[in-house]
Amino acid sequence: MTEQSGAKWHDEPTDYAQIGKLPRTEAASANDIAPPAGVIGSLNITAAAADPELLDLPWHIALEDWPAANLAALPRGISRHIVRFAHLAGSVIAIKETSEHVARHEYHMLRKLARMDVPCVEPVAVITGRTTIDGKPLNPVLVTRHLKFSMPYRALFSQMLRRDTLTRLIDAQALLLVRLHLIGFYWGDVSLSNTLFRRDAGAFAAYLVDAETGELYPDLSVGQREYDLEIARVNIAGELMDLLEGGLIEEKVDPVATSELIMDSYRRLWAELTEKESFELGERWRVGARIRRLNELGFDVGEYAIKTTADGSTIQLQPKVVDAGHHQRRLLRLTGLDAQENQARRLLNDMDSFRADNNPDMDEEISAHTWVSQIFEPIVRSIPRDLAGKLEPAEVVHEVLEHRWYMSQKQDSHIPLAEAVQSYLDTVLRHRRDEAAIMLNPDTALLKILEAKPRNPGTTRTNTRIRTTSAGVQGSSVCASPLSTGSRPSSMWEYASV
Repeated sequence: MTEQSGAKWHDEPTDYAQIGKLPRTEAASANDIAPPAGVIGSLNITAAAADPELLDLPWHIALEDWPAANLAALPRGISRHIVRFAHLAGSVIAIKETSEHVARHEYHMLRKLARMDVPCVEPVAVITGRTTIDGKPLNPVLVTRHLKFSMPYRALFSQMLRRDTLTRLIDAQALLLVRLHLIGFYWGDVSLSNTLFRRDAGAFAAYLVDAETGELYPDLSVGQREYDLEIARVNIAGELMDLLEGGLIEEKVDPVATSELIMDSYRRLWAELTEKESFELGERWRVGARIRRLNELGFDVGEYAIKTTADGSTIQLQPKVVDAGHHQRRLLRLTGLDAQENQARRLLNDMDSFRADNNPDMDEEISAHTWVSQIFEPIVRSIPRDLAGKLEPAEVVHEVLEHRWYMSQKQDSHIPLAEAVQSYLDTVLRHRRDEAAIMLNPDTALLKILEAKPRNPGTTRTNTRIRTTSAGVQGSSVCASPLSTGSRPSSMWEYASV
């Protein structure tokens, strides 16, 4: 523990072997007895690293009353907690007022998930011991780092969004839930509201934001997984009803039927990753085929079990250890580029084609570095400064490669890279929303969308969300009658109109 400017810094070790919830200790809240006069105003900061700039923020003021000068102008969505965003050392942090036990539990849970390479926000600190100038105790806070180029789902609906784009959001949510369940994480509050989304080569990548109801176990039972899935279905249906009522999704979208897509998507992926497969002894090639299918889905197989029947005529194959990020790891190993999974897949495909077209006998790593210097870096360097915040670099490169392909198809001829880049900048990127800045400088219309409150429970549709812990259900949801059934996206390129 260190002490600096009246604050005590703790690097509280995370018990990575601890299962379930963080053991409850004596928690601090604004209703606790005020501390002795001698320690009023002495902050207790739990963080892996001391960041003195945290001390510049007005912790002696209730979060809902913080002055605008200290805040980042990010829109706040629906939340049961008071949440504000602030600038810290060139980045943006999210600050949530809650109880000490909940803040510490979520802090350590996010650290565990990050260590296991699960897509989630980065925990920064837990701050307790907050008091007003006159000594009145204030609630503790959890501080996390805002994920750049990410957006809450309501920001994606600031303009009318098509039904097939919505299914891609739900597919991303299903993939995140599968990844969490594979490591034994029970979420307990699955919803679009508790997720951030980043564009990922025509799809979306989902990141967990809220882990306060989460519990980590060696593995999950079928009942725990199905309960999480049901929570997701009900919450998503309620969220889509709000969007439909606000005219932000097409009227032909049925919130109930669309929310059920997450169950189909989840179960298909879970079966592919975990189910046993039986085949004849002479069909041993199916072992490699199963592993290649998993690789194509973005998973590596670290361990699998193979058993034969008593007479030796049949083989049973079951993946035992699967890790997401197959294409991400390969791209990082070859080039040092860090991208989303689908972005990595797209860039690797172009990299492999580049090698085959130019020098198929060249060493793979040398060819990869040549591709970076001749394709990736020229595209990134060509982006004017005023357009640099539109999309993250890997997404821009993906879009340029797609744009070049469509140009060559239309003109039935080879298109030089420089020509494709200029066409893309003029006809596509310049007209895109600035996704690095949209959340920091939202317009009035977007703020109204993201800060919209749920409708009155007396109306036809209600968005009362389910939250559960191992103790049981804490809420319920009411669903309206179905409208029409949604359909899955037919083309990766359709996202360009979003």
